Amino acid sequence: MSGDLAATIEHAREHSIGDLLRRSARRYPAKTALICGEVSWTFAEMDAICNRLARGLGDLGIVKGDRVAVLSRNSHAFAALRFAVARLGAILVPINFMLNPDEINFILANSGAKLLAVGPDFVETGRAAAAKGSAVEKLVWLPGEDPATAPDGIKAFDGLLSSDAAAPGVSVDSRDPAQIIYTSGTESLPKGAILTHEAVMWQYVSCIIDGGMAVDDNVLHALPLYHCAQLDVFLGPAIYLGATSLITGKPVADDILALIAAHGINAFFAPPTIWISMLRSPLFDRTDLSTLRKGYYGASIMPVEVLLELQRRLPEVKFWNFYGQTEIAPLATVLEPADQLPKAGSAGKPAINVETRVVHPDMTDVAVGEVGEIVHRSPHLLSGYYNDPAKTAAAFAGGWFHSGDLATVDADGYITVVDRVKDMIKSGGENVASREVEEMIYRLPAVSEVAVVGLPDPRWIEAVTAIVVVKAGESLDADTVIRHCASAMAHFKVPKQVIFVDSLPKNPSGKLLKRELRQRHAGSATLDQAVQKSFAG
Repeated sequence: MSGDLAATIEHAREHSIGDLLRRSARRYPAKTALICGEVSWTFAEMDAICNRLARGLGDLGIVKGDRVAVLSRNSHAFAALRFAVARLGAILVPINFMLNPDEINFILANSGAKLLAVGPDFVETGRAAAAKGSAVEKLVWLPGEDPATAPDGIKAFDGLLSSDAAAPGVSVDSRDPAQIIYTSGTESLPKGAILTHEAVMWQYVSCIIDGGMAVDDNVLHALPLYHCAQLDVFLGPAIYLGATSLITGKPVADDILALIAAHGINAFFAPPTIWISMLRSPLFDRTDLSTLRKGYYGASIMPVEVLLELQRRLPEVKFWNFYGQTEIAPLATVLEPADQLPKAGSAGKPAINVETRVVHPDMTDVAVGEVGEIVHRSPHLLSGYYNDPAKTAAAFAGGWFHSGDLATVDADGYITVVDRVKDMIKSGGENVASREVEEMIYRLPAVSEVAVVGLPDPRWIEAVTAIVVVKAGESLDADTVIRHCASAMAHFKVPKQVIFVDSLPKNPSGKLLKRELRQRHAGSATLDQAVQKSFAG
């Protein structure tokens, strides 16, 4: 076979993230693909806009392999950038907009990003971060959900769109890197997980099959697109299928409820904290949620009491629990609707394209009920950490990817996440899983939210501490919480301290920031010694 023929065949067989939108546009050209604020695009319109944007980026000097960073809230422009970058064979670097300029600068410098796209709220932050020795040559401005005008001296999204709507004609292999997504860096500097087009697309397939997704879905995307859960578990599969996507950058309970009602949303994803805030909203029972049929949660396990409340108040909604992490693109395991109550609290079983074990440090499988580390093999997995071969080697020790999550497996093969390794509390020489204590406290009717952490203590080394948000109109005291736990738990698991707060700190994806809680309350006074003696043994 000649070289020219081989190249022709390879081109005809190409399958990349950028191709998915084009194929959906050919199947459903007039169907609504995306709505954001006042903007509405059909699939044909979105496909043409992404081609025009890709050509505009090319005119700025972006070529295959270049890194393009984005610092923005959710918007139609963010979604278009995602597919335009993929069509150029460039590499997307989404950045958490809660980071400060120095933290953003680390990601820009580490990734070698050549261009930074900023949303209306982050122009000055982006300028400050890019000015500190990064490789960024250009800043471009992305419009947000609400109408706004680009500031002077920065190239705007609309001005970047080429008049030529033809595909850019760049050859992109499925094994080429599609994105570098940086881990949270809660224990050390963030690591850049390299994910190829095929890793992300195999993950789309798993989401669609195991998540019951369909072409007639009308999906609300409210959690930040910089996070791979919203970007790749929901937006990507929706575009792949030809479903309709409603994008908002305002993940506030009352706004979410209003959008579900106004747009007839049938599918919605949020972490447990957002579902809890929706349940607690005075608007919940006054809002028409009759179109909602598919509810997804992730980022942390849904407290069993909250799941029961959701099923009682939304009886027509089927729920899925998606568990995973950045490095597996990010879906790993799924708890399907039929298992929500029989296996409440479980992360389910491995997705169709994932093989998962729970192992001892020597890589032998744990017995039923024993605690071990979750490890994976899957085409979803990262290719490695960017410019960090040592951490890559450590993550794949023994030929499996090490998640850092602790779990048990039951006799039916269902995995239950016990805790992140870093969230295990070592109190008085005993290991305490914070989630087990949280589940017990959620059984108190007055509790809206709770986080359990270990705080420094001269006697216990780490004192089991419950930080509680009480429901509006309810009352609760520390004595009641401690007695409740002591009635059903081993003494070493019972909180030594209960702190009441108005709210718990969360990142924009709704994940509880336990490190911040530990730092904020590290100096808190413990309960009086009599209470400690009575309930701690």
